[in-house]
Amino acid sequence: MTISMPPSDKSFEAASPLSPLEVTSLLERARLLQRAALEGSTPKLLRGKNLGLLCDAPPDEAQALFRSAAEELGARVAVMHPGLSLLSAPQEVQDTARMLGRLYEAVECQGLDAGLVQSIGQHAGIPVFDGAATENHPTRRLAGRLGDKTGLADNRRFVLQALLLDAVA
Repeated sequence: MTISMPPSDKSFEAASPLSPLEVTSLLERARLLQRAALEGSTPKLLRGKNLGLLCDAPPDEAQALFRSAAEELGARVAVMHPGLSLLSAPQEVQDTARMLGRLYEAVECQGLDAGLVQSIGQHAGIPVFDGAATENHPTRRLAGRLGDKTGLADNRRFVLQALLLDAVA
């Protein structure tokens, strides 16, 4: 799974595949969110939470997906240009990561080098996602397993919301 988190009972290894237990948990939570949406009662389980979106590209579908998934659950999302690269001084990356950890409950990184995302995740002290809302993230495949009660785009949003809730709530 492409997420870096501080050591805790919710800890995931960066870039490791989803375990069967993680898949089951995400799908169960995504189905609950799907059912709530069909009933017109999406819970605001992330109300009061602040999430960051670090991206190096102009607005695109993945950024919109992350924002809509988080905001639908009540979170606030700040979109930022990271100003970091693999050439950045290690201290600059560490300082930026620590600052992000003080400002946000989680951060989604899109379009950044995996090594940079991993470094941010090691020093932020919060969940740091590496492209969780992008087309090539492992959770994308899970959307098809939610059935056809809702469209694939909605299913993708429910799986992303389940991931956020698992990491932040």
